Amino acid sequence: MSLISVKVKKLPHFKGDLPAYQSHGASGFDVRAVLDEPMTLQPGERALIPTGLSFEIPEGFEIQARPRSGWAIKQGMSLLNTPGTIDADYRGEVKVIVVNLGQEPVQVRDQERIAQFVVCPVMQVRLDVVEELSDTSRGAGGFGSTGRA
Repeated sequence: MSLISVKVKKLPHFKGDLPAYQSHGASGFDVRAVLDEPMTLQPGERALIPTGLSFEIPEGFEIQARPRSGWAIKQGMSLLNTPGTIDADYRGEVKVIVVNLGQEPVQVRDQERIAQFVVCPVMQVRLDVVEELSDTSRGAGGFGSTGRA
């Protein structure tokens, strides 16, 4: 497994543990809520949760914020705009948009693991305007056009 260096800055209100991988083969490292007091999210409600951290991501990479599967299945908690993108040139505090998709209120507590962050390579593209695109067997079929099974 290869490693790249990502600088992390603990902001003045940060407390607790730095993000960490929970297993040797994990793709993402877990980040925690930094809250002064617990926050209760009603079903369908969303909130912007601070992490107390900012990052310096190498050019050519991004951090993707993704839901934690255990929190999703057990309590219906997810992230909006998932995966959320933290761009390499962003230096502000990273906050996570969480949403309660379950049927019961969920309390989010300080230092609770709220998301996993995955560092991913990215490419920028040059858009070339053309009159026609090449043909494929699928063509313009979308939204279920390839069948269900």
